[in-house]
Amino acid sequence: MLVILLLIVSIGVIFEVTFKNIMETNLKQEIGSKALSVAQSIANMPDIKKAFQAENPASTIQPIAENIRKQVGAEFIVIGNRNEIRYSHPNPKRLGQKMVGGDNGLVFKGKSVVSESTGTLGPSLRGKAPIFSEGEVIGVVSVGYLQTDIEKEVSVIQKKIFFATLLILVGGLLAALLISLNIKKAMFGLEPKEIAWMYQEKHAILESIHEGIIAIDTDGRITVVNETAHKILKVPNEILLRGKRIEEVLENTNLLEVVRKGQAEYDKEIIIFGDVFLANRIPIFNKKGVVIGAVASLRNKSELAQLLQELSHVKAYAEGLRAQTHEYSNRLYTLLGLIQLGSYKEAIDFISKEVDVAQGFIQFLMKEIPDPIIAGFILGKVSLASELKVDFSIDRQSSFKDIPYEISRDSLVTIIGNLVNNAFEAVRENEKEEKKVALFLTDLGKELIIEVEDNGKGIDIKNNEQVFKEGYTTKNTKSNAGLGLSLVQKAIKGLGGYVTFSSNLGEGTIFTVAIPKSRGNVYEGEKRY
Repeated sequence: MLVILLLIVSIGVIFEVTFKNIMETNLKQEIGSKALSVAQSIANMPDIKKAFQAENPASTIQPIAENIRKQVGAEFIVIGNRNEIRYSHPNPKRLGQKMVGGDNGLVFKGKSVVSESTGTLGPSLRGKAPIFSEGEVIGVVSVGYLQTDIEKEVSVIQKKIFFATLLILVGGLLAALLISLNIKKAMFGLEPKEIAWMYQEKHAILESIHEGIIAIDTDGRITVVNETAHKILKVPNEILLRGKRIEEVLENTNLLEVVRKGQAEYDKEIIIFGDVFLANRIPIFNKKGVVIGAVASLRNKSELAQLLQELSHVKAYAEGLRAQTHEYSNRLYTLLGLIQLGSYKEAIDFISKEVDVAQGFIQFLMKEIPDPIIAGFILGKVSLASELKVDFSIDRQSSFKDIPYEISRDSLVTIIGNLVNNAFEAVRENEKEEKKVALFLTDLGKELIIEVEDNGKGIDIKNNEQVFKEGYTTKNTKSNAGLGLSLVQKAIKGLGGYVTFSSNLGEGTIFTVAIPKSRGNVYEGEKRY
């Protein structure tokens, strides 16, 4: 604040001194031009020239000169002959005396001049013009203004300048004070060093965040974008995005809509260059509660999906182990009962049958579905079905050997697992005594085919457009419902395949999934049901 005050005072002083010198110079030029103009006009007057031929020129010239002097406000008008003898003067006693000042040399050579000299009345600014008669200089006219009068006029102007400057200074100080207070308020009372430190801190935080961050103002222009966002947008860091409109950089961000509505949006999916991201969009408010922009955070959904799939696999594995433990516990109790009853032959037959069934099914899985992830997952579902009292069968014509390496096993597990789980839940809500679910897998041809059939209550065909929407469910329970088929469709879409289903109310539903083995055979047709 002190620096601003000193700066304003210094500018004011410099302005006053400079303006005074300029005004004094201009005033002298103006008065000099006026004096010269009056002198030239008098020198060309016929009466003046004629009076020079008279016996007593002063008697004619003095009245004319004094009359003009009073009209133009000059301090003196002195007219003299070639010998510099006065024919006019404000003081009549000095008529007939020689002119003083010594500045008539150029005039007698026929030139009009403006000069500063000291005469009988004191220092003055003079305009001098020669009087010609038949081409010869016969006299001189000198119109003068005293320097003291000019200085008085300059002093008056200087006072005006001083008060104007003072007014400007006071106004500048008040403006500086108001600006300082407003800036301080706008900066939340922070000092410049603190602001610089906070800027560096903010920059470091933005760059350390794993999510992409993009902020815009109310005009839709980017104000903040971090390095992760540059990577997501595939734009080199050297290219400046700040200041560009968000639509020019990334379409369908919905940030402008968030600015308009002032409402936050969380966990909304957005596709950027083929990758799915989860976007959180939050409006930015000022102290008055007015929206001044919006900020979006972008996180690659595949990372979250990977974590969820790993968690799902662990959960499925745990459920399978629990189901197997429960199932084998029941079988051990059965075996214990037979031994206690002395039915040793029946006990041996029971053991042999169980071993044969288990070994036969495992051998089938190892032969026809050699992928350990998928085979292990299906085996877990078999154990779960046994615990849920669901008749779960895998078609013995199934074959799932030719699975290309580039097809994600996690995606296949997501598809099979959610379709089978949905089928389990559908038959459990069925009032029929038999609760059947069948799985068929085949890799014949150019596609992988997954088919899951159940004898549940079926799906109303009017709901076929909503079945795959996130949150939609026909189940009585709302806990984690409405997510399975949505995940299935997203996984299939990521593999370039499609899903169809047919359903009869009261009879059951069949879901069929087709996944191309080669990405060149990606299905792009209409939805089929």
